[in-house]
Order: sequence, then C-alpha cells, then structure tokens
Amino acid sequence: MEKKKKLVETLERKIVAPPPLWMMRQAGRYLPEYRETRSKAGSFWKMCMSPELAADVTIQPVERFGFDAAIIFSDILVVPVALGLSVTFEEGVGPKLSAIDSAGGLQRDRVKWSQALGPVYEALRLVRARLPNDTTLLGFAGAPWTLASYLAAGRGGDDQKAAKLWAYRDPAGFKELADLLVACVAEHLAAQLRAGADAVQIFDSWASGLPPKAFDQWVVEPTKQIVARVRAEIPGARIIGFPRAATPDGYERYAKETGVDAVSLDTAANMDWAARALGPLVALQGNLDPVALIAGGRALAEGVDDILRATRDVPFIFNLGHGILPETPIAHVEEFVRLVRSAG
Repeated sequence: MEKKKKLVETLERKIVAPPPLWMMRQAGRYLPEYRETRSKAGSFWKMCMSPELAADVTIQPVERFGFDAAIIFSDILVVPVALGLSVTFEEGVGPKLSAIDSAGGLQRDRVKWSQALGPVYEALRLVRARLPNDTTLLGFAGAPWTLASYLAAGRGGDDQKAAKLWAYRDPAGFKELADLLVACVAEHLAAQLRAGADAVQIFDSWASGLPPKAFDQWVVEPTKQIVARVRAEIPGARIIGFPRAATPDGYERYAKETGVDAVSLDTAANMDWAARALGPLVALQGNLDPVALIAGGRALAEGVDDILRATRDVPFIFNLGHGILPETPIAHVEEFVRLVRSAG
C-alpha cells in the first residue's frame, strides 16, 4: 500500500508533525555530487535540458538528506525558450537574453512549446520512476510578471524598471505579453503534472516593489488565470505560489484571490502574522533565512524553533525564505533536517 506523501497532505490542509521539509535550489552548488555532475555536463543549461542529467541532480539531495520533496532541476527561463527566444548563462553573471518591447515575434504554437520543453517532462518521468513512493515530486515555472521582467530587460536585477515602463507606457502591448505568458506557463505546469509531478510551484521572484494596483494587475490576476487554466486541465491540481517579498497586504490578496493551495513566504515575512492572517486561507511554506543556515549553531536552531512555534497550528511546509546559497556547509543542512524532524 502506497504511503501518503506528507507534503501532499499539507497541501490538502492537514497539519502534519513534524512538517514536510524541502529547500528551494536544493539541487545546487553546495553539493559535491552536483558540482561533479555540472563539471561533466559542461554547462548549467545542458544539465537543465538533458533529461538523464536533470533527473540525476534532482534526486541527489533527496538521497543525501531524505527530503520530503524533490523539485525538478530546471529553470524559469525555459518558458522564454519555448516562446522562441535564446537564453545564455554566464558564470558569475547569470542569464542573459535579447530584450524585447513587443510580443509580436514570440512563438504561439502550443505544439512547439511542448516540443521545446519536452526534456523537462522526460526528466520528470525519469525522476518519478526513481523516487520513493512517499516523496513528493514538484514541478515549477516562473510567473508572468517575473518572466516579463527578464524579457523586458534582457536580464534580472534592474528593479523591474524596464517591465514597469513597458506596462505603464504601453498597457495594451504589455497585456498581450502577459496573456501569452499566462497561456504558456499554464500549459507548462499542466504538462509537468501530467508527466508525474504531484504539485507545482509558481515563482514570482520579482514581485516586490510594486504599487498595490500594479501588484494586483501584474502578479495576482495572471496567477489567478494560471491556476484556473491548470485546474481546467488537471482538476484538483495542487499549486504553491511564491510572490517573493510581497507586502503583508499583498500576500493576503494573493492568498485570497489566486486560488493557490499554499503560499511560500520570503525571509522577511513574519511567520506569527502569516499564521494568523494567511493560515486560515492556505497552507504556508518557508521561511528560514538561508544565511542562518550558513551560520549554523544558535542562529539555525533559533530560526527553526521560531518558525515551528509560529506554525504549529496551521498546515505548514518547512523551507527557506529563498534558495540555498552555494557556500552552505553540508553539516548545517544535516542539522537543519535533524532539528525539523525532531520537532514532531
């Protein structure tokens, strides 16, 4: 008889003790086995788009630490590739692509989307076949606002200025882009669920710094549309949303209006507040400071204790407030797992 997946139970609004545990970017450079695979592959992008390599690195942290979930090794910028754009990754710099100011030249053929993203779905099938039955498999995609920020600037990290200017100056043109991204992201998430994912996460990594009206228009509404489209194809699809660094009011509107099953919170979010304000609406996920994980010792223990205390009466998935950092000691991750698991 198949054991229940703890993370899936949490998304079904059950309180599980100890809570399920995984880490964003858990397949990454802090792991020696990842670095070895990366060296053999020759590039980050080759690993993403080679199903066997992507499956191997997806499973590595689960085998080492026994996490309750594996998240497929991929990247949010596979969606721009499906739309016909070229993406490159430079060491120490990050992703680069040609900035656009119109959606006119983007690929709209869903069959070609599926062909371009086929390696991701094959990797999911390979991982599903190798994972323990009680380990949740997660797929993911970038949210339209975050993807639009990359597309408008050709890179990340410009405070979303290029995307904001496009949206303010040419709202009709920007809406055309957003609608296309909604369709492609929804298709990608549904395909990942069909390929074996138990749940998916929508990463809105650049959701911070938006005025309330813009947050509703560019973050909440597109996510709501994606959730509805995915569930029209996959009834009951389990979806986690991560509007990183939203305001408390923004998190509340996101939780109330998008339809996601869980909201992931960034490092700065107050978990006592989140349990009171969001806990009755959605499951919570987060939000240990990745730097506290590097520090270890008292900072790590107190961080874990504070979060567990705040979330003891709500459905909760333990995670970081953002991705694990490359310099994180393996021993600290092992201690993190021990602290969380011993709390039950």
